[in-house]
Amino acid sequence: MIEYIKGEITDLTPAYAVLETCGVGYMVNISLTTYSEIKEMTAARLYIYEALREDAHTLYGFLTKDERDLFLLLISVSGVGAGTARMILSSFSVAELQEVIATGNANALKNVKGIGLKSAQRIIVDLKDKVGKTSSETVLAGLAAATDGRKDEAVAALVMLGFQQSQSAKAVDKLLKEDPSLEVAKLIKKALQML
Repeated sequence: MIEYIKGEITDLTPAYAVLETCGVGYMVNISLTTYSEIKEMTAARLYIYEALREDAHTLYGFLTKDERDLFLLLISVSGVGAGTARMILSSFSVAELQEVIATGNANALKNVKGIGLKSAQRIIVDLKDKVGKTSSETVLAGLAAATDGRKDEAVAALVMLGFQQSQSAKAVDKLLKEDPSLEVAKLIKKALQML
């Protein structure tokens, strides 16, 4: 199993890239999302999925592991082949597709060439639990990382002003949930108004 191919881009179209490594050129099918990311590059590392059949050995390449993981989930759905999965990933970014599946938006999926309403619904039913969890976990982890330092700083300041730790933490959590972009100073001021 090939994990990735790293090499010089010797040929590039919206449908495929040729990566030369150690004197061998590998033709790798890509999505439009990957194409738009690598079109200005002279070299790239693409994560690979190998489709081995009796009559063909086809490589599919993705700039990120997330895109490849989503591709693998898509082709696990009955009736969705590698070509259709690539078409879906050409129509949506990874985050957009995760959102479409997590929210059950069959109409958005139905707009992809080759996907009918029944196929769209099947993709959503089969992948909602798998994608929904990873999507919400990713979002929550990103929010936690972005707000964690500000939360700690704001709670510490409130405790130094004489408020209880638990009350301060609840107020700050509520404010960050409403507006994750709040700066520490504004966070403290708003929390003071709540306490």
